[in-house]
Amino acid sequence: MNEKSTKQIMDGCTAATHVAYALSEIATIYPITPVASMGETADRWAMQGRKNLMGQPLHVKEMESELGAAGATHGALSAGALATTFTASQGLMLMIPNMYKMAGELLPAVFHVGTRSLATHALSIFGDHQDVMACRATGFAMLASASVQETMDLALVAHLAAIDGRVPVLHFFDGWRTSNESSTIDVIPYEAMAPMVDWDKVRAFRDRALNPVHPTLRGSAQNSDVYFQNAEASNPFYLAFPEIVQKAMDRCASVTGRQYHLADYYGAPDATDIIICMGSSTAVVEETVDWLNTHGYKTGVVKLRLFRPFPATQLLEAIPANVKRIAVLDRTKEPGAFGEPLYLDVAAAVLDAGRPIKVIGGRYGLSSKEFNPVMAKAVFDNLMSEHPIKGFTVGIDDDVTHLSLDISGAHFIVPAPGMTQAIFYGMGSDGTVGATRQIADCVSSVAPLYAQAFFNYSAKKSGGYTISQLRFAPAPIKEAYSIIDADYVGCNKNTYVDRFEMLDNIKPGGIFVLNSPWSADELEEKLPSRMKRAIASKKLRFYNIDANALAQQCGLGVRINSIMATVFLHLMSDKLPFDAAMQRYSQLISQSYLHEGQAEVQNNLSAIDKATEALKEINYPSSWTVVPDVMPAAGSPIPDFIKDVARPCLQLLGSNIPVSALNPDGTMPMGTTAYEKRRIAVNIPRWTAQKCVQCTDCSFVCPHAAIRPYLLSEAEEAAAPQGFTTAAARYGGSKDAKLFYRIQVFPDDCVGCGSCATICPGKALDMVPVASIHDVQAQCLDYAQTRVTRKNPGLPPATVISTQFRQPLMQFSGACAGCGETPYVKLLTQLFGQRLLIANATGCSSIWGANFPSNAYCTDTETGRGPAWGNSLFEDNAEYGFGMACATAARRATIAADVSVLAGDSSVPSEVRDAAQSWLRGRADADAADAAGTALVKAIEASCPDNPAGRKILERADMLPKQSVWAIGGDGWAYDIGFAGLDHVLAQDIDINILVMDTECYSNTGGQVSKATPLGAVMKYAADGKRTIKKDLGRMMMTYGNIYVASVALGANYMQTIKALMEAEAYPGPSIVIAYCPCINHGIRSGMSHAAVEQKLAVKAGYWPLYRYNPALTAQGKPALSVDCATPDGSLITFINGENRYADLRMVDPREAAILQPELQKHLDEVYSIIVKQQ
Repeated sequence: MNEKSTKQIMDGCTAATHVAYALSEIATIYPITPVASMGETADRWAMQGRKNLMGQPLHVKEMESELGAAGATHGALSAGALATTFTASQGLMLMIPNMYKMAGELLPAVFHVGTRSLATHALSIFGDHQDVMACRATGFAMLASASVQETMDLALVAHLAAIDGRVPVLHFFDGWRTSNESSTIDVIPYEAMAPMVDWDKVRAFRDRALNPVHPTLRGSAQNSDVYFQNAEASNPFYLAFPEIVQKAMDRCASVTGRQYHLADYYGAPDATDIIICMGSSTAVVEETVDWLNTHGYKTGVVKLRLFRPFPATQLLEAIPANVKRIAVLDRTKEPGAFGEPLYLDVAAAVLDAGRPIKVIGGRYGLSSKEFNPVMAKAVFDNLMSEHPIKGFTVGIDDDVTHLSLDISGAHFIVPAPGMTQAIFYGMGSDGTVGATRQIADCVSSVAPLYAQAFFNYSAKKSGGYTISQLRFAPAPIKEAYSIIDADYVGCNKNTYVDRFEMLDNIKPGGIFVLNSPWSADELEEKLPSRMKRAIASKKLRFYNIDANALAQQCGLGVRINSIMATVFLHLMSDKLPFDAAMQRYSQLISQSYLHEGQAEVQNNLSAIDKATEALKEINYPSSWTVVPDVMPAAGSPIPDFIKDVARPCLQLLGSNIPVSALNPDGTMPMGTTAYEKRRIAVNIPRWTAQKCVQCTDCSFVCPHAAIRPYLLSEAEEAAAPQGFTTAAARYGGSKDAKLFYRIQVFPDDCVGCGSCATICPGKALDMVPVASIHDVQAQCLDYAQTRVTRKNPGLPPATVISTQFRQPLMQFSGACAGCGETPYVKLLTQLFGQRLLIANATGCSSIWGANFPSNAYCTDTETGRGPAWGNSLFEDNAEYGFGMACATAARRATIAADVSVLAGDSSVPSEVRDAAQSWLRGRADADAADAAGTALVKAIEASCPDNPAGRKILERADMLPKQSVWAIGGDGWAYDIGFAGLDHVLAQDIDINILVMDTECYSNTGGQVSKATPLGAVMKYAADGKRTIKKDLGRMMMTYGNIYVASVALGANYMQTIKALMEAEAYPGPSIVIAYCPCINHGIRSGMSHAAVEQKLAVKAGYWPLYRYNPALTAQGKPALSVDCATPDGSLITFINGENRYADLRMVDPREAAILQPELQKHLDEVYSIIVKQQ
């Protein structure tokens, strides 16, 4: 290792940030997955006082959007500061206009991009090169890194070259594969970087800055006489830039010992067949080349690092003289093009050079699709075949255009000598990912070993699966693909045994550790046959531990990370010094949980001490080797989509799904979450009928629609299965028709948040282990769903009870347990679901509602109607919804014209004319339009189906019901990135409704500060507490005077929320409802089971005011504004310090907390006073 470097473990994002921090003065950012941590890391370092090479902390500024971040970067550079930004995907797309400007003005910007898919037929947060390839015409140089080590090294090259060459650089590395991979690398110290910088060039850059001391003008408007010539004036800079980049690489090599070139060749000197590619795939191809060349092949790979300006000369020099065939791999798709970008550039370079080489291209790895040596070999096999497939794909089964390569071959790569590999299957929020990172740190800290940790995530938030992969070895680890032959597999969630094929990738004799509450006898019963066979046939060492019980015993809740990490280190004691590893791990635990208090630290240390004692080795019988499969009982028919697409995806077998199984436009069926049965809860609610007051509050607050009320007739109650307890219903029946009441849990869909039990006024619900009541409740649920008819409770429709006897048309979402957002949307579907048209901003709500193949929105079982849902982007959701509203209005106007013609047509029967007139009179009212529309269709079909106007009406009969258009999303959209659009749409005279689910932070990307974040809250990018007050969106919108505005908090006042949503929907103009949504990022110390209680406390303390502003009331001579909450009770300081986001400031800066928190109290009291006076 070079004496000027230090060995550390870090991920690609941190590696790039390390360099960007050193060589930048300004970083203007906007959070986006998977690089959101980069700005957070830089901000934290600045808070800690780290200095850049200019001797100052980096100024990190979060903007309202990526467009704003790029604009600010442009401005900072124009004013003479070295500036950078970090982004990906749609964020990078928003920066493109400014990229053209920065390149045109020859400003030394450096963008660090963790590459990610673009939203096309669907959004994907995973990695490929679509985003950067969309930037190739901007004038930015483009530099690709293939590993975490390269990310650090080439980040430095990018900054040095930008300064030297006056060409901005887009430095990119593979999103997730490299950005989130933790790896042991040699870190370049800042003192080693400083001498590499040409400070004279930096001074020259500053001298060119806009400054009134030596003024100039930049960015004029040019006419056709000179624009062309001026565009060509930058040619010398681009022609010189490849050599400038190479010189920067050479400078870095002189310090680090790691030499890079614009195009590096690896393989046989006399190779005849090579692959050319960029990014992490190059390491995969390298391994494949090594194996092939030891088996008689002559192959190689050219690792292209500089993509723009395209280094044709250097590329051709890297290609061996004997090469006859080249396969170019692009990690992007360009529909309609002759080929993808890298292929076209390589083919053009080879053609221009006149070399007799056959060049073909293909696609791989879109959206982080696995690319491993088997696939790389398939590319070589295709290349060497007599008739190679051109424009091929690898890694998928294309049974439509038949471009995919056969990858059925066995894996042939053997792990490097001394390498240990482990896979941990966890659940979001159980701490498995963090524990794996900490284990990797321990490995690097206590042994002369390199470590690599890589992660796969479900998008289902805190309840989704996580797969953590760990490698450690005595030499640097280059493997950039998933583990095949694991030494260790840990299953941290017992229900995964029925869901995932976890033991397919464990080697014979490996260790399998299961976290489950099962005894040895119960394991015999619970484990599926295929798992037993794998355990026995591979002669695995099998262990079981009830980590959840130990976590509960030690006060850790659902977090089992410290327990399972200790188990791993214990079982790896033959490879790692256990005592030293545990000492380091205990230090890391203390650092991680100190902000939650010393008690939390001690709870974790106590669990660590008890972990190994709780571990039990299972001595399984040899008969497991041949145990037969148990055929599942026959059930209801399963839809093809569920059988052929959804279930394979949910079992992590989605890569095997052929192209033909998917809709080309990305649409999917409704209600697929009903088939998931995730079974992630540890405890679920048990209902005691005698204590129940039949309020249905439990159903009302349930985030996942997993507990519901039922009314049974006497016959239904009499036929119910054993255990189906009921109580005499307090409503809905009559003397002649007695009804019975039941609260039914959905045991396989409940996530165990406990919200229902927390708010139950009669304490009729208590949380018990799922296993204790699962089977009985599953049988009861089946009866309730299949044998009990839907009944009206006979109460006014706008009441809590009435809404809860309506089918929720959003159920079993992927939201976090206790989510504060989903109850609002669920209620929205219960109020208007059969006519809802939803425009959903990208964010938490779009992911928990519609993450393929999971569609939480479903149809009414009686009518077949339900919410129609669409997502465009993050920033444009208000406009997207506006377009829907305009289209709905236009289409209804068209059909209204046809109905008017029919109403005045004397040739049709009077009943048809009457039905037409009835619809015209009532079309603005939902119930009237629906009833009249149904009657009109029946009348036309019965009497005049061939009437021209009648035919048109029948063709467009789906526009007869009044649709309810809602644009929904979070505060990041409404307050920040989408605010301009939201403001514009609400200022229009059109009937549209907006629901803002305000979590007061960017929840989807991990809790960054937004303009909805209140004063004094500690969030990412506000580690020392936010220093400005929250944007008052509601009061701002009230100033227009014609917008319905409401502020609601469901848990504080159920009826006020219902009224607000119904009034907003009924208002014949624009409306906005702003809903307070407790979030896991708030760190509620009583837990997310208390989300509804937190809302009540927030309103009581004056933290969140409740009001409704209805302009329609002014025409009636009534005040438009109604304040629906009492005077604050003075408990604000106590309330906010029940959440870590406020309490943390007391820990890190008690002096500032003592200033900011009373200021927040004062501000909120003033706001309440103002709105009360406005009544």
